[in-house]
Amino acid sequence: MSNTENYTVGWICAISTERVAAEAFLDEKHEGPENVSTHDNNAYALGKMGRHNVVIAVLPDGEYGTASAATVARDMLHTFPNIRIGLMVGIGGGVPSAEHDIRLGDVVVSAPRNGKGGVFQYEFSKTMQDQAFQQTGFLDQPPTILRTAIAGLKAQYEAEGHQLEEIISDTLAKKRRLQKKYKRPDQSSDRLFQREIVHPADEESCVTVCLDDLSNLQPRHERTEDDDNPTIHYGTIASANQLIKDAKLRDRLAAENDVLCFEMEAAGLMNHFPCLVIRGICDYSDSHKNSDWQGYAAMAAAAYAKELLIRIPPKKIESEKRINDIIMKGELSVYPMVNSVILIEQSR
Repeated sequence: MSNTENYTVGWICAISTERVAAEAFLDEKHEGPENVSTHDNNAYALGKMGRHNVVIAVLPDGEYGTASAATVARDMLHTFPNIRIGLMVGIGGGVPSAEHDIRLGDVVVSAPRNGKGGVFQYEFSKTMQDQAFQQTGFLDQPPTILRTAIAGLKAQYEAEGHQLEEIISDTLAKKRRLQKKYKRPDQSSDRLFQREIVHPADEESCVTVCLDDLSNLQPRHERTEDDDNPTIHYGTIASANQLIKDAKLRDRLAAENDVLCFEMEAAGLMNHFPCLVIRGICDYSDSHKNSDWQGYAAMAAAAYAKELLIRIPPKKIESEKRINDIIMKGELSVYPMVNSVILIEQSR
């Protein structure tokens, strides 16, 4: 059995698809923990990624949102007291715009912008008529050690490009059982609909309903050999307890805060489990939901996370404060909104 004192990197996933992707990139797998805290309900995967001992946990099946993520993180820290850095890695809904050419399979990394943390928390408001969102603030930025690694990896990718697609292909070649669900889907299935086109609630297939008129699609240029594919985007990730399934609402909230991605767990972590959030884009946060890209998006996010980790020397992580100590000393912060509450009218 594995000694829980030896693990310094905590990796949290929301769904089993994300955990499978994370485990696929472990260079070694370890036995389960020797001792588990009495009230720890997590199930763990342990292993080595590069030169780092990593503990991976996933939210309970069927549970989503900020509270569940916070509980998983809390229990992890009880059992693995020496964790120094945290990662939240998985899938999310992208926000393509004129400024950010986000495609399915791309990766969004939480990064501070304009003096604010990389994760933006908002809530759905039910207290005022015709209001959709209550914006509650920007949360603590990722630890310095991770932001420094991001800067180095970003510069490397800009100068040399990256090999994420090759890394994913090599990993799947060794794990053939995963290929059907986790390989990159055909590019023709990456469809961005005009924001006014809403998928009928009683219809299942976009192919037969929403694609009857090709003008329903947002025109986009094809990526060339000189473009990174997947592309890595750095900026603000928005987090709440409900999914965004409306393109108009997506764009209006994104425009207020330059949001690149929506997800459901990070707001429960940032001020209790300082971490970097990495999301592979599996849909466009609109009504045209499908699961075709979930597996590959999870692989892309996990591949980037591993690339980031292997840049950091183990001694650098070991010299970081334990997350438990940071929490005990109250060293985490919240970035307040300039306007503490901004409400955006709901589209109809």
